[in-house]
Amino acid sequence: MHLSRSPRRRAAAWAAAAALTAAGLLIGPPPAAAGTGPSARVDAALLDAVDGGGEASFFVVLKDRADLSAARSKRAHAARTKSAFTELRAEADSSQRALNSFLDRKKVGHQNFWIANAVKVTGDEALVKELAGRSDVARIVKEQHYTLDDVEARPAEAAAAEGTDADATPEWGIKDIKADQVWKDYDNRGEGVVIANIDSGVQYDHPDLVTNYRGNNGDGSFTHDYNWYDPTGQCGTGGTPCDNNGHGTHTMGTMAGRGGVGVAPNATWIAAKGCETSSCSDESLLKAGQWILAPTDRAGQNPRPDLAPNIVNNSWGGGATTFYQDIVEAWNAAGIFEAFAAGNKGDGRTCGTTEAPGAQAPAYGVGAYDADGRIAGFSGFGPSPVDGSAKPNISAPGVDVRSTWPGSAYKALNGTSMATPHVAGAVALLWSAAPSLIGDIAGTRALLDEGALDVDDTHCGGTPGRNNVWGEGKLDIFASLDKAPHTAVDVSGKVTDEATGAALPGVTVRATTGAATRSVTTGADGSYRLSLPPGTYTFSLSGYGYGTGTVSGVELITGEPVTRDVALTPVAAHAVTGTVLDVTGKPLAKAAVSLPGTPVEEATTDAKGRFSLPKVAEGAYTLRVTPAAPVLCNGTYSGTLDVDGAEATEVKLPNRTDAGGTYSCAPVTPSWIKGSTGTGLTGDEDATTVYLPFPVRFYGVTYTSASVTTNGLINFVQPRLGDYANTALPADARPNGVVAAFWDDLVLDKRSSVKTAVTGKAGARKFAIVWDKASFAAEPSVRISFQAVFDEATGAITLQYRGAGSSVLQRGGSATTGIENQAGTDGLGHSFDEAVLSDTTALHFTPKDAR
Repeated sequence: MHLSRSPRRRAAAWAAAAALTAAGLLIGPPPAAAGTGPSARVDAALLDAVDGGGEASFFVVLKDRADLSAARSKRAHAARTKSAFTELRAEADSSQRALNSFLDRKKVGHQNFWIANAVKVTGDEALVKELAGRSDVARIVKEQHYTLDDVEARPAEAAAAEGTDADATPEWGIKDIKADQVWKDYDNRGEGVVIANIDSGVQYDHPDLVTNYRGNNGDGSFTHDYNWYDPTGQCGTGGTPCDNNGHGTHTMGTMAGRGGVGVAPNATWIAAKGCETSSCSDESLLKAGQWILAPTDRAGQNPRPDLAPNIVNNSWGGGATTFYQDIVEAWNAAGIFEAFAAGNKGDGRTCGTTEAPGAQAPAYGVGAYDADGRIAGFSGFGPSPVDGSAKPNISAPGVDVRSTWPGSAYKALNGTSMATPHVAGAVALLWSAAPSLIGDIAGTRALLDEGALDVDDTHCGGTPGRNNVWGEGKLDIFASLDKAPHTAVDVSGKVTDEATGAALPGVTVRATTGAATRSVTTGADGSYRLSLPPGTYTFSLSGYGYGTGTVSGVELITGEPVTRDVALTPVAAHAVTGTVLDVTGKPLAKAAVSLPGTPVEEATTDAKGRFSLPKVAEGAYTLRVTPAAPVLCNGTYSGTLDVDGAEATEVKLPNRTDAGGTYSCAPVTPSWIKGSTGTGLTGDEDATTVYLPFPVRFYGVTYTSASVTTNGLINFVQPRLGDYANTALPADARPNGVVAAFWDDLVLDKRSSVKTAVTGKAGARKFAIVWDKASFAAEPSVRISFQAVFDEATGAITLQYRGAGSSVLQRGGSATTGIENQAGTDGLGHSFDEAVLSDTTALHFTPKDAR
């Protein structure tokens, strides 16, 4: 029987669809009581899921916690984030080591997280019981999914603003919290502060958001590394920001949008997509939470905690949320202010309806009210059902909130999701105008609380000044800023072209004193403005096509504003030409050649691998070369390029590696090994266990046996699971921990076989699993031979082929080739449904220890 080709995708979709929904907020399953099974540390939802032989994905949360006191003691933002990141990573690496070894021995794939010291695994009741008995485990929690929905909110289309600048008529919520008064009286709109959200993504080029996106280079080009992260993979492989729901674009607009919709329209923003579409998984939220503390490139590599935002908005929540409290405490220790929605489960009367993480004591939770000053009917009331703490902390506009929407549009929505970004944006105004508060979480919360307008409603407990309906009351950022320390010095000026006098937009102005750096980008008229603590600074200015301008020894004294106009000198431009070679040294056509962060138009190599970038300004750049699909074993090249005249260069692409750098892929010369020992595999959808003649180490785990299937798959983790539908690798849906020699719907008849063979002497043996003349279920008359070879000496794996002739099927047109780790989170997919194989193809996957 030949089943459909989509069970893995269908299973993942079902899991997401099973989550509960609510308006304007992410809602998950209800809180679970402690289980009565093997340990009270296991939540009831997980025990139910594995009861009767079932399996589930869950998180093992360890007891040990990082000591973040050193991070809290540091003043500079970059120093605090780096210290927190270092301590969290070190504690996770140390305390998870024993658990990882245990899981490896059990042949259980796992995914490790450092910000919450948790490990994600998939397993049955027996595994849960074993883990619950470990002395290093604090609790075990079933993976949750949360959803975004607009059922309650009933969003209405709103007309576009008449203007897109910060002086446009502000929305009612902006005026109600008196952000517009801050703009006027303090001449401050969030300059120099970086704000982020974890949400459904952001339309980065929306007219009201594009100018202050940190990835905007100011010259028509964009750099998304360290400014955008998509752990869900929903925005595609190109790494370009997207929002396939709208919620994230809306919340970002309320924080930092132009055209009167945003509280801090000159704050710089970045974003992490923690929600797949309308569904948000614990895994994606955890990855996004880590990225906030230590932003990475778009592949999730090379973390830079110095580029962490100052503020992060979280318009989501639900249930007990597992362990996000740990992330909140890590952010706060690093000096990152977080705001959380208090929840939309209210009915206007019932107490105890706030939702975590906004309902947890460490988080700053936000309730919602309408334009008439009435608490919203959906706004969650305290006390917290999670820990009994007083909630919400404060309330903000959350009804009929108009903001940005994908498609360069606008919508009005309701929800505590809409109230929360008012608070996050307000903190950006506060920290921009009073920079001595940056990183001072307790002091900032105190000022927000002191400035809030009291509303007397004690029916859920509390006092007229602090109750479980309104929290501290209605947000008033103007009053809070009036109470803030006013020691900052305003520095402003204009940047122009020295030769023409023309204003230069998009120039980055950095002010540095000691270890602290703040930056801002010049506007369309070349102007800039920063509020800085007193001290002696060095100002550096840089923009594409101009030499770097530096002004040193600028002393800033309270009460004495400084004006510094700077003229930058344009530099000459030259042609950059070259040739791109693939990993074998042959010219590579259709490769994309670019200079990230510049307006230089991307070039594409011709049939001889040649490219030309006709006009590149003098300077130092990163040259990036990306192979066109299918990428096969060709990696992406990034290298330095210094342009001081006409440049000619030759680039040979590196071997492609998986995300973790565990394996690399390279083409080699085939060396066929003839099978000799039968496995007994026959027919359709058959599998058997093969015992290995020597231990095989695969993604850090040593195996002595593996499951082999008729469908060209070697599985180290599961004996047999749903391999009739091949997918691209890696993929988190099972099967995982695989070597896909030629993963397709294949049949073994009387002319076919799967055999094994061992060659060489002990210590240098090779073990081959050989599929001979396997028939395609789609076309039984078409056959293919292939094999996977394991090398005892190096740990390398080689895949090679025979009979890959003119047929699209034989060349891999409906097959997957490559490898994948035990958790499905990393791997090297060589090809997926691409006719790229031949009898000369031999794919060599080498572990880093053997390179």
